[in-house]
Amino acid sequence: MTAHFMVIGNPIAHSKSPQIHQAFAMQAGLDIRYARQLCPNDNASFIAVIEAFFNGGGIGANVTVPFKQMAFEYCQKNGQLSSNAAAAGAVNTLYYENDVLIGDNTDGQGLVNHMLSMDWQLSGANIAIIGAGGAARGAILPLINAGAASITLANRTLSKAQALIDELRENNAAISAADIRSCETGALTGDFDIIINATSIGLTGDKLPLSDDLTCGAAYDMMYGKSLPFLTHFESKGAATSDGFGMLLAQAALSFLLWTGFAADVKQASNALNH
Repeated sequence: MTAHFMVIGNPIAHSKSPQIHQAFAMQAGLDIRYARQLCPNDNASFIAVIEAFFNGGGIGANVTVPFKQMAFEYCQKNGQLSSNAAAAGAVNTLYYENDVLIGDNTDGQGLVNHMLSMDWQLSGANIAIIGAGGAARGAILPLINAGAASITLANRTLSKAQALIDELRENNAAISAADIRSCETGALTGDFDIIINATSIGLTGDKLPLSDDLTCGAAYDMMYGKSLPFLTHFESKGAATSDGFGMLLAQAALSFLLWTGFAADVKQASNALNH
């Protein structure tokens, strides 16, 4: 019997999730149908689509922009949240377990898993994250759980970065106990083990206001699909670099594991997708 999955978003036509999950299904020997679902950008439509999907026998759903917070709020009221989803304030994976709707967030752990697959050392690492939006928020707890020694959150608006840290500390004991600080992006200086760009600024070709005194062993941009100025900048300084396509694959593999119990080989899937 065919197992049904979907990704819901707006826009959604660009999503590579169907190809990724079909590659995983080939490895697992599973018959699946993974669909892109366009949804009007309002809460009532989102709820209607989700409920129709699961009532119709759907197994699992991914949630992308702009519905991750709506999914979080829906699971708060009607189901349960994983610790990663609770910390992130967003849900990207939905499924039922013992008749209970579970909302999870695999983005941050996907980032961690991709870094570890490249042998980037996270335990004891001093890490800087640029950006204070949802992508940064979702990465902080998984990085702490992976053993990061410190995290510096840099943002153009300092108050937004500090407000995010304060909120996360209030709601999660592990984050509260961690060494996390904030600064303005232009004031981020020194040498870090890893610097992560959690903004989408590189997709426009614009450059972040980075200090000349900022260096790192490795630089990671969560975006992918084109040449990214952030990575070019740190490549010129001798850093190892990576875009976010591996994170996309790794977070998808975690969703697939939750839904099917099968641990996909991400590298094999990447080769199959010719990336």
